[in-house]
Amino acid sequence: MFGLAVAAYLARFKGQSRIHTESNLRGYLTRCEARGLDPLMAARPHIELYLRWLQEVRRYRPSTVSRRMSVVAGFYRTCVIDAVLDHSPAEYVRRPNVPAESPTLGLTHLQFEALLTAAKHSTNSCDFPLVTMLGLLGLRIFETTRSDIDDLGEEHGHRVLRLRGKGDKVVLVPLPPAVGRAIERAIDDRTTGPILLTRRGTRMDRHCATRRLRRLAEDAGVKLPRMHLHMLRHTFVTTMLDAGVDLRDVQIAARHADPRTTMRYDRARKNLDRHPNYILAAYMASGT
Repeated sequence: MFGLAVAAYLARFKGQSRIHTESNLRGYLTRCEARGLDPLMAARPHIELYLRWLQEVRRYRPSTVSRRMSVVAGFYRTCVIDAVLDHSPAEYVRRPNVPAESPTLGLTHLQFEALLTAAKHSTNSCDFPLVTMLGLLGLRIFETTRSDIDDLGEEHGHRVLRLRGKGDKVVLVPLPPAVGRAIERAIDDRTTGPILLTRRGTRMDRHCATRRLRRLAEDAGVKLPRMHLHMLRHTFVTTMLDAGVDLRDVQIAARHADPRTTMRYDRARKNLDRHPNYILAAYMASGT
């Protein structure tokens, strides 16, 4: 019964959504197993203790805790729908508040330019397309590493990349000339296979991409506490907004289902740029 309940819940998802949901659910089920608890016998206090463990022991961010708890709640909700359980033990568990602004800050214009320059002059032909696909196209990392040469084509006079995004939605992303040239350099005379390769000739994954990005940031003199892949997608959104692109158009380009997600990317940076500390310091300096 338990295995069927898990399969029934995961069957509601597909593509990357299913992969991430299964990973988050596995974390909860593994914790139950370690505690000798049958997940179908769990009560609200067990879920509360799991939430506290995520917060206080694993020290996950509120957004991560909320996402994992959403998966747990969804699993039990499906169990109720399928009459496996009479009620959900996660129904009244309070999730942490997620800040309105994203905790991730994108790169500044100068940092992004320096990173692009370092990637362009790198001896690794896949570095430049990696940075441009993430930062100039705004692709998610799984979309970037999963892209194949066969996905390249033309539509109505535009060079495009056909990709499968969240929820297995197929979209056509136009390639600016700089990105197209970077990709052509990476694939060279290959006609099939992945666009991005490792030095060993295998498909690049997110771990390899992270190592390459951090190496490029070091070469470019971009000093950040923790450089990671999502920073470039974040930079894609904030740079577009800085360039005066309409919020709705940025939302479409980033493929956000909700405009509030697009606004969330930009709010943290604006909070820093317009912080009253700067006004107070300037005011006091003018009087000395």
